[in-house]
Amino acid sequence: MYPYLRMVKELWKFRNAPALPILGTHVSHHRCWPQDIDPWMELNNGRTLTIYDLGRLPLGARVGLHRVLKARGWGMAVAGNSLRYRRRVKMFDRVEMRSRCIGWDNRFIYMEQSMWKGGECSSHMLLRSAITSKAGIVPPAEMLRALGQPEESPSLPDWVQGWIEADATRVWPPLRGED
Repeated sequence: MYPYLRMVKELWKFRNAPALPILGTHVSHHRCWPQDIDPWMELNNGRTLTIYDLGRLPLGARVGLHRVLKARGWGMAVAGNSLRYRRRVKMFDRVEMRSRCIGWDNRFIYMEQSMWKGGECSSHMLLRSAITSKAGIVPPAEMLRALGQPEESPSLPDWVQGWIEADATRVWPPLRGED
């Protein structure tokens, strides 16, 4: 089940936090609870994605994105991600999460998020997101105009460009794997 109470808690906690620019970093802290673990008593890989939501939602509120989405009748969808795991997060561990937008192209917004435990990075995610309307994908430049933010993206890092290029070669729809 989605952790709605935790989501409300995070949004409430940061409701009066200072506004952030589009490239600002939101820092939050989270605990690995019993409902977050897998059979090995560690943070479940699927739950990791959900907990990363708990960092992006307040980031969107602090940037002003939620206000713009509501006013324009837009939505936001995850359009892809790549997650790298490096250190275990065990039950009751506390992690620091850093969430930030790193740039955009003509269709998508790219964000990176990381979880830190004891000064070491436990996981790092690159996420591609789309602003959506009834007509389809809203160009990020239009969203940035609505936010009153600069429309030109900083250069995306080489590793992000490489991921975009590699993902573009991926077969879609995938093969069904039938012999």
